[in-house]
Amino acid sequence: MNWISLTTADQIQHIESDRMNQFIVIFKHSTRCSISSMILHRLEREQSPDNIDFYFLDLIKYRELSHAIAAQFDVQHESPQILLIKNGKCIYNESHNGISMQALIAEAS
Repeated sequence: MNWISLTTADQIQHIESDRMNQFIVIFKHSTRCSISSMILHRLEREQSPDNIDFYFLDLIKYRELSHAIAAQFDVQHESPQILLIKNGKCIYNESHNGISMQALIAEAS
């Protein structure tokens, strides 16, 4: 899996406005949480679809970005959390053990 590191607010704006008609995943990962690490490894073992860009946010290091994402896409902050974005809107949001590549693929179909 090719993660794109999410480190700046400009990237959030780019995801919302410049990436229309494209599926974007944001995975909010806590480096201090064993459940988050388990979910990350689960995602990385699966084949990721070519039509989705996967962004990775270290929410411990970039806590303010995590809050900005929650506000921008109108979701409650959770950790770990995965968001599926299309046309600047969050169309799917899941956390903890509900996160799976199969669910993302189904939502993006």
